[in-house]
Amino acid sequence: MAAKILLVDDEKEFVDMIKMRLEAKNYAVITAYDGIEALNKTRELRPDLIILDIMLPNLDGYQVCRMIKFDKTFGKIPIILLTALDQQKDRKLGEQVRADAYITKPFEPEELVEKIAVLLGKNE
Repeated sequence: MAAKILLVDDEKEFVDMIKMRLEAKNYAVITAYDGIEALNKTRELRPDLIILDIMLPNLDGYQVCRMIKFDKTFGKIPIILLTALDQQKDRKLGEQVRADAYITKPFEPEELVEKIAVLLGKNE
């Protein structure tokens, strides 16, 4: 069965582009466009991995990541923060909320695909 990836970003064109690339690698991709939708879909659909932007409406990616990682039921789901925020303080905050990886935009799509494979392999 294909691994389920929850892709969360408020830019629809970006989501569509990444979704197409991941589906070409045989991943099942679920999308969300804000923090609250991301939490709801995590609880409802239990993805195998989450790709999460930080600058989101309603709840930011740090808050979403923290809420998932500190939840006994969902805390083991790997989370990749994929963001334009590239300051050391941003990365530090990513570590504090227990993100499994931190990739900055612009990025090489192959880097994202490789990171997903590593994180999913580590969980199986």
